Amino acid sequence: MARQYNDITYEVNDQVARITINRPRQYNAFTGDTLKELTLAFEEAAADGEVGVVVLTGAGDKAFCAGGDVNWEKEGGLERQVLEPYLLHTTVSRCSKPVIARVNGYAIGGGNHLAYFCDFTIAAEHAIFGQNGPRVGSPAGGPIVNYLAHIVGQKRAREMWMLCRRYTAQQALAWGLANAVVPYDKLDEEVQRWCDELLALSPTCLKILKASFVAEFDHVLGQGDGIRRLVVTREFWEEEQQEGARAFLEKRKPDFSRFRRRR
Repeated sequence: MARQYNDITYEVNDQVARITINRPRQYNAFTGDTLKELTLAFEEAAADGEVGVVVLTGAGDKAFCAGGDVNWEKEGGLERQVLEPYLLHTTVSRCSKPVIARVNGYAIGGGNHLAYFCDFTIAAEHAIFGQNGPRVGSPAGGPIVNYLAHIVGQKRAREMWMLCRRYTAQQALAWGLANAVVPYDKLDEEVQRWCDELLALSPTCLKILKASFVAEFDHVLGQGDGIRRLVVTREFWEEEQQEGARAFLEKRKPDFSRFRRRR
């Protein structure tokens, strides 16, 4: 019997599993429940012998994923379910099937690093990439952060994570953050082309290759939560993180200056 999902959709056709974050009104931002469902869907795809490729995307044409739902974060979701993001990234990395991120709009914060943890990224021309953590008081650590340096280099990775700038799809392509950029009306065609190429290849060889790439940083997967817990205090969750979340919801710039003076 097929598993039922609420925040995502999951379907398999012609050996391709398509996982879609189905929260378009929230720009496909995730809650803890969304992360659990994504993890289960990737496990389902990995266990299905008929699946040769996994495609991850977001519903609609506005966003791939805008990261954590700020309303959920404001209610303490990050603190309560802090392990979930790391479990999902570990699951994507260790999925034995090639994973393609179909980036159909904003890939911000958790959406951005979820995309770069996929094996391939195919983006529409209007896609926008970037991080958001320091801007909204949403901390991340460990491989979720440092894996980006393997893709775009140390300087670009630090720029993206620490300055929270926005980057176009063409910039992402130039940096190596995307494999291909096409007009939105050609996005599905391009993704299918990559799927067809992968499906024509030896699945066992692809499995070995993916495991070989992951082996380089496999020992640190899942350790990010330990780093975050070492640094983050109760005071952070109750004050600094709340200032970031409230400022975002109120459409104003956050004022983190008072937290800096305490250091």
